[in-house]
Amino acid sequence: MSDLFDYDAELRLHNDLFRTAARVGSRDRVLDIGCGTGQSTREAARAAADGSAVGLDLSEPMLERARRLSDDQGLTNITFQQADAQVHAFPPARFDLCISRFGTMFFADPVAAFTNVGRALRPAGRLVMLVWQERDRNEWATAIRRTLTAASAAPHGPDAFSLADPVVTEGVLTAAGFADVTFTDVHEPVYYGPDSATAFDAVLRLWEVRELLATLDTAAAEQARARLRTTLDAHTTDGGVYFDSRAWIVTAHRRR
Repeated sequence: MSDLFDYDAELRLHNDLFRTAARVGSRDRVLDIGCGTGQSTREAARAAADGSAVGLDLSEPMLERARRLSDDQGLTNITFQQADAQVHAFPPARFDLCISRFGTMFFADPVAAFTNVGRALRPAGRLVMLVWQERDRNEWATAIRRTLTAASAAPHGPDAFSLADPVVTEGVLTAAGFADVTFTDVHEPVYYGPDSATAFDAVLRLWEVRELLATLDTAAAEQARARLRTTLDAHTTDGGVYFDSRAWIVTAHRRR
């Protein structure tokens, strides 16, 4: 794996379901929020052969890789932009479809952010996003955290589970000008690598893991790493290292 955690590999079982739900049309103009290294943007661009796809992310290193991969694959109807979707001045009613694969959970003010995104969609334009369900339904979050520390409190920092509650999320989207909000359960494991050694290196690069280990003294950190390796060994199958997960595919339309 590269220095960038390979989310495309981690989410490969989720991605097929997400792509099917997105239903990108051949003439669609697609906005991809939190596109990372651009896998979902490239897939949208290929489907929108007579349209276009724009990938948006805060990470310039990820966007550089996204541009390089798109160039290598000969895609000409795709662009990437470093911007914050919460406040970016999108051209009004520019897009037919907004997609996001785990890229909308970290908004500081979700109603304001989704309102801003909604302005970028044409009337009746579609929103399709993947978000995590509750933390305790995601083994990749709970098992690894328990391995590293006995603390039971949720970690500080970005909340990957902020859109887990369908009632709350529907309320946010309704207040932001969306309608016809639906939730589809996704129960697929996440993939952390072909073997426990690769998975161990990948997990240690995650921000939450680095944050947890930084709170421990040297001896405790070493013990935590040993427990982590044991946990990864226990989740190793013939096909690689997997942890259970639950997510929602959320769909909605901008109100006319």
